[in-house]
Amino acid sequence: MAPQQPRKRSRKPKEEKRPEPEEDYELEVASSEDEDVDLEKDAAEEELEKLVFGDSIGFREGIKSFTLEANRLGGGSDGEEVSEEGSAFEDVADADLFFVDSGPSGATPQALVPVTTSEDEDDADLKKNPPAWEDSDDERILVSLGSEPRLRKLRRTEEEDIINGKEYTRRLRKQFERLYPAPDWAKSPAVKSAKKKRRRDSEVVASEEEESTSGDDMDVDSDDISAQPLAKLLKDADTLTRGANTGPNKRRKLQPEVLDIQRTKDISGTQPSAITSLSFHPNLPLLLSSGPSSTLYLHHIYPHPPHPNPLVTSLHIKHTPLTTTVFHPSPSDSRIFLSARRRYFHIWNLTTGSIEKITRVYGHQHEQRSMEDFSISPNGKFMALKGSARKGGGVINILDAYTLQWVAQARVESRGGIADFVWWGDGKGLTIAGKNGEVTEWSIDEQRTVARWMDEGAIGTTVIALGGRSGRDGWIGGDRWVALGSSSGIVNIYDRRAWSSNLTKADAEDDDNSGVPPNPSPVRALDHLTMPTSHLVFSPDGQLLAMASRWKRDAMRLVHLPSCTVYRNWPTSNTPLGRISAVAWGRGEREEAETLLAVANEQGKIRLWEVRA
Repeated sequence: MAPQQPRKRSRKPKEEKRPEPEEDYELEVASSEDEDVDLEKDAAEEELEKLVFGDSIGFREGIKSFTLEANRLGGGSDGEEVSEEGSAFEDVADADLFFVDSGPSGATPQALVPVTTSEDEDDADLKKNPPAWEDSDDERILVSLGSEPRLRKLRRTEEEDIINGKEYTRRLRKQFERLYPAPDWAKSPAVKSAKKKRRRDSEVVASEEEESTSGDDMDVDSDDISAQPLAKLLKDADTLTRGANTGPNKRRKLQPEVLDIQRTKDISGTQPSAITSLSFHPNLPLLLSSGPSSTLYLHHIYPHPPHPNPLVTSLHIKHTPLTTTVFHPSPSDSRIFLSARRRYFHIWNLTTGSIEKITRVYGHQHEQRSMEDFSISPNGKFMALKGSARKGGGVINILDAYTLQWVAQARVESRGGIADFVWWGDGKGLTIAGKNGEVTEWSIDEQRTVARWMDEGAIGTTVIALGGRSGRDGWIGGDRWVALGSSSGIVNIYDRRAWSSNLTKADAEDDDNSGVPPNPSPVRALDHLTMPTSHLVFSPDGQLLAMASRWKRDAMRLVHLPSCTVYRNWPTSNTPLGRISAVAWGRGEREEAETLLAVANEQGKIRLWEVRA
């Protein structure tokens, strides 16, 4: 067998090199540095190059002609004389060389005559505060007030129509000042030095800073921050004193199931963060609000035009995301207490404008590592601070609200620590709710626990509230209603009047639990909230209970007492509540307005409602 010969591979035909375009070839030749080729330009190419790039001869001729023209119009130079044609506009003012096109000349000559300006009225203001810049064209501009509906409010009489630009600017300024009057801080000439303010603001540091020891019970920094005093505002502002409902309110009973509630004007503006604290002044129409933005806002509750519920003042403290801000409950005390998740809290005195920084509780600084949760007693004598959580329970430190010295300590043995606490109505004790559902009644007079009882079916207690009057003063604060919320959303309402109906003083003294049943049954268990309860607030007269949850949108209900029924006509699906972050009750400015309800949400908005009897 013959050997197999290898297969010959076929070769592809060699591709012919295509010639490049002629113009590319010429460009390559022209740009080559190796070859020195001088291509001649035709007349058309030279003309095009001259039009696009110009030439040196044309540039010199243009400069020469421009110099001659400038000398002819401007008076000449280098001994050249000005022609007679250039001197025609020499003595004419620059303003007369132009005119303002004011539209078609259809108006009558009488309508184009500007009215007399009111310069005499503002002469004093102009001398004190002269404008930084004036436009001479304002006096020649004519503005029609009758043709535009938006400008008719600037007229003084119905026949007035045309005014000049200067008068138009003056009236616009007056209209703006009428709608938005200058705040008190802008009128005051006393302003602190910027360097001093920055130095003091830098002293506000984080909670881990080490505090120096002292022999006093409280470390007080009285020269920390300063604010403008509001004593003049609270004294001279006629709207504040006139709108305050300081007289005795007539008690009017509310009807169950259907509530007469009307929405009023919202608080102006939107705060930059969620609002976590709301507080009404005890006798003035003032609302206090704050949140994590480290700013405290004070609004005047005056829901009337032109500027309803205006902002009175605000206070910003750096690096202090506020959690709790309240007025002092005494009408004669003008202090505001504000705190954050820090080792310190502040007290703002509205009368003097001074701000004190309380840095620690001497002797209990290890148990009081944060001062974010506190409450002022209704009688204004004491301040309760929730201590740090412990495995076996928790502590509450009691301070004197005026001297800020440590007075007593309430210690509870509740598994999981303290969930919430609230003062008795007479300010002589505390009701402390543990996270496991155990409730402790602690008396500040006796400085001991007087009663303990368990919340029925409690699963993770979150919040507690007291309200109403039991009619038996001196027995557990005199409060009638106890409301307890849990993580399941169930709210139990207890009636203390039923506990004390058959209780005598001798029985209370013999009983170790002060006559309180260890396992009472609630009057009503409300299951209208499906998320953990975050807010329980009783109205001042004890006839209404607001319960809400911040974990679900529009999760809020109002409960009527003593029937313990939920109102079915409010809120509705159209009520703009949002995710509720704070709730507060206040007294209305009119007699028929029983109470005011303020609701804040995580979007930084505060809405108001009036509850009528």
